[in-house]
Amino acid sequence: MNPPTTPSAAGLRDLLSREVKSSELLRAVIVVGPMVAAYFISRETALLNLGLVAVSLLIPALRRHFPPKVVAWHYLAILVTFAALFLAAPVKPLFVVLTALAGFLAVAGTRYGEDFRTLGNWVFIPAVYLACEVREGVSASEAVRHAGVIIASSPIALALVCAIQIYDQQRRGNAATSFGPPATEGFLPAAATAMAVFAAAALVEIFNLEQGQWVMWSAASVVVGDLTASTGKLKQRAIGAFVGAPFGFLAGLALPQSRVGYAIAILAATLTLISFSRYVVGFGLRCFFIALAASFAGGASGIAEERIVNVLIGGAFGLIAVALTEIVWLRVMRKTRSPG
Repeated sequence: MNPPTTPSAAGLRDLLSREVKSSELLRAVIVVGPMVAAYFISRETALLNLGLVAVSLLIPALRRHFPPKVVAWHYLAILVTFAALFLAAPVKPLFVVLTALAGFLAVAGTRYGEDFRTLGNWVFIPAVYLACEVREGVSASEAVRHAGVIIASSPIALALVCAIQIYDQQRRGNAATSFGPPATEGFLPAAATAMAVFAAAALVEIFNLEQGQWVMWSAASVVVGDLTASTGKLKQRAIGAFVGAPFGFLAGLALPQSRVGYAIAILAATLTLISFSRYVVGFGLRCFFIALAASFAGGASGIAEERIVNVLIGGAFGLIAVALTEIVWLRVMRKTRSPG
């Protein structure tokens, strides 16, 4: 006879079922877990970064039910964008322009179908993040080696995601054959994203900001529609950063430096990209685990402040870009409607 379920246990189970996407979490563990296991065996930190490529392929594939052919094109887009930004990084003006172009293209595809926004976001995010991450605090030769390991190992991520999609499609038979209807306003958010990313990347390169990818990522992330929607997105990111990063730092103070702890924290931070129903919860936990990972690696000094400041700066660029494009667009519309 099964023991009775207490109200508190039932409430916790209901809460977890609402907040955690268990099916997507399981699939994310399947594609990211092997990268962490390989890191334990080889001690090659590039393999942890490969987990971001894997989950970036998985997110749109699961949410839009893409067939393996689309996943493969998505994979190539990530690699090409990452390689272009990585090679351009030593030439700062070129890197800024190419990053802004990548942000523009990530959104501009919605003129052919709204689902291109999801696909574009998950090309831009891993490409920009990795292009900055692999060069952070290492020599040029080490950065090239790190990038080479990611590219050479990346077919493993592609194969794992394609295997999951084939399995799911055999069960459901619902592979997407289109990218949805065209967006009514494709150019405006694309222009706002390009402006925000350009400003963020320029700031990062001029002042040599550490973890500058967070600024660029945040700038693009808040451009989700009109000014009201973008402001709401920035509020969620600010709440997540203000709560998650300091708590991660404090938790790290109580724990010793640990390679195992670092790998688990990176794995957890990667899984938050896909595992939670509410964005603010996922982003807050992401900030928590990033700060915790830095503590395990012995580099937590200032990480919480950096995360919060970079999120706010990038988000501010995003809001300003949205406001400017809306103002310009309204003026253009008035001129076209005015007689004579």
